[in-house]
Amino acid sequence: LVMRPSIVRHMDSVIDMLICSSVVSSLSFLGVIAVDRYITIFYALRYHSIMTLQRAVVTMASVWLASTVSSTILITYYRSNTILLCLIGFFLFMLVLMLVLYIHMFALARHHLRSISSQQKQPTIYRGGSLKGAITLTILLGVFFICWGPFFFHLILIVTCPTNPFCTCFFSYFNLFLILIICNSVI
Repeated sequence: LVMRPSIVRHMDSVIDMLICSSVVSSLSFLGVIAVDRYITIFYALRYHSIMTLQRAVVTMASVWLASTVSSTILITYYRSNTILLCLIGFFLFMLVLMLVLYIHMFALARHHLRSISSQQKQPTIYRGGSLKGAITLTILLGVFFICWGPFFFHLILIVTCPTNPFCTCFFSYFNLFLILIICNSVI
């Protein structure tokens, strides 16, 4: 099979766009899941009227459409630091969104455990439940940061020091960073 270099470049761009779209949509869906859990906890009685099937489908379609459009722009203008800064900003936004929502949910759960414990006069339940919640929150956000952090650190290095020998050495691990992102979804 003989292929022209232009076809190979075009196929490479399509594969890069699919990978980038997958990465952006995965990050977006982590944020959507956090918002969905937040609604489930804070608006439990109204959850089914807030999160209808139609809204869920629109949300999923919007995430995929936005991911496809943004990844196309990213692959087209990948040499632009502005585009990379937007992607880094998006990661930081998702990180802060998840931190705020999960910490608020943890605080509510802790408040409920404290209320239940004071009514039953059993402070050990409060301590044990609070510790479990803190461990779960730490694992959830820790795995997110460990799996996604190196990829976005890679992007920051591309913007800040693209020719530094340390940075170029770090760049060689790009495929490992993509595997870590996939591992986050598996975990």
